[in-house]
Amino acid sequence: MKTNEPLFTEGTSALKILDHNEIGDNHMMTSLETPMKDSAFDISDDEKKEKIAFHFSEIMEVLGLDLTDDSLQGTPDRVAKMFIEEIFSGLDPKNKPKVALFDNKYQYNQMLVEKNITFYSNCEHHFVPIIGKAHVAYISSGKVIGLSKLNRIVQYYAKRPQVQERLTNQIADELKRILGTEDIAVIIDAKHLCVSSRGIKDDTSTTVTAYYGGAFEKHEKIVELQNFIQS
Repeated sequence: MKTNEPLFTEGTSALKILDHNEIGDNHMMTSLETPMKDSAFDISDDEKKEKIAFHFSEIMEVLGLDLTDDSLQGTPDRVAKMFIEEIFSGLDPKNKPKVALFDNKYQYNQMLVEKNITFYSNCEHHFVPIIGKAHVAYISSGKVIGLSKLNRIVQYYAKRPQVQERLTNQIADELKRILGTEDIAVIIDAKHLCVSSRGIKDDTSTTVTAYYGGAFEKHEKIVELQNFIQS
């Protein structure tokens, strides 16, 4: 579904059409995949940086900023480099972490939990930061993954314009694919600056999303996982 197509919600008396502004203000996602154009990689990273720098300088001009000032004149180039090489680098498949699996020689058959993985992402509706922690767990089906790779997978999917629900599912789907198991859990607790720095301006709330698959759908496993995270 394209993001500019209206969504329908059923109210108490009539159907309401949600336009793109309402979708963004309500932090709704319109697809489980990151919305990408087929031509996303038709030009090089250097060409992308040039275009971003040009257009960002135009935005600064519209805002009335003096780009001849020593402090500002390099800003468009810095922003372009930051977008491509850092905060949105997860859009490019070439940056996907390479993962090697190892035999579970220790025969450890209980849940493995990597908790408090710090990440920085950006809200796709307002392009302001999402700052949070991810907790990832799996039960080996015979293979294990290096611990740092769990962190890298979280960071890869976080480094793109995101909606938290999508980020949660993308991490889970990737781990299911790599590890060959449905026994995956992902919990994300994050603060959205589009909530705290604009709009409602609530600086104390956080958003929690979760994915529970396979064995983690059982109540006792969820409780066990939550005990690990809270310990």
